[in-house]
Amino acid sequence: MKSYIKLISLFAISIFFSCEDVIDLEVQTAPERLTIEASLDWEKGTSGNNQTIKLSTSSAYFAENQDNPVTNATVKVTNTNTLEEFIFTNENNGNYSTDSFNPIVNNTYDLEIVYNNETYTATESLKPVTDITRVEQSTDKGFDDEILEVNVFFNDPEDEENYYLFKYKESGDLLFELEDADDEFINGNEVGWWYEKDEDDEQGEFTVGDQVEVEMYGISKAYFNYIRTLIEQSEGVGLFSATPVALKGNCINQTNSENYAHGFFRLTQVVKTKYTFE
Repeated sequence: MKSYIKLISLFAISIFFSCEDVIDLEVQTAPERLTIEASLDWEKGTSGNNQTIKLSTSSAYFAENQDNPVTNATVKVTNTNTLEEFIFTNENNGNYSTDSFNPIVNNTYDLEIVYNNETYTATESLKPVTDITRVEQSTDKGFDDEILEVNVFFNDPEDEENYYLFKYKESGDLLFELEDADDEFINGNEVGWWYEKDEDDEQGEFTVGDQVEVEMYGISKAYFNYIRTLIEQSEGVGLFSATPVALKGNCINQTNSENYAHGFFRLTQVVKTKYTFE
């Protein structure tokens, strides 16, 4: 009986080791596309003249070199209300910059990029943002009543649609968190928007002495829809999560529509503040 068991064990072991063959998986590849990082953000209290647009090309997921700057494009932004043009200077590292941009809230701007003899365009309006009136801390607003959270208060403007993007980053952290919001149920009211880092967060929950940097952006409805989908997809796939899709922005290839670009052209006004937990 023992010999029989030994034979079965040896047979099982031989099967296990015989299955160590290398399997080559054929990974799907996508065509290289222009990636446009065109966020023209105007911080309240500044001139907003200095702006940068970054261009690169997409790369394969497992590629060793993920940084592919575009250095042979031309970039122009035009205020369609005033017809003022802003030429972005090529810095030969993927960045295209200007120090003469003139931000005007509720004005519409056109972006034009010419790359590889193809023209990409996008249109957006510069949305204003209300002021942050105060920042407080608490433990009773979030999901865990033992965890510190930051509360950002502001007065939502009445009788108009408003869309917001919040950016939270603990000082010293490499990563930040984004949250989107609209005023469908808060229109014209004082709003307290809270944020907490839970115990499962790799960076750890907030503790006394931590400083959090808060940025609040006024964004368009189009960008709100775009960033909401992007945030949902970045949180992973779960039972109630959105199914990942190829997310297209507002940058249209006027020369060849099939060769679309990644990214979004946005214009926002932003207010920033910091809070230290006590």
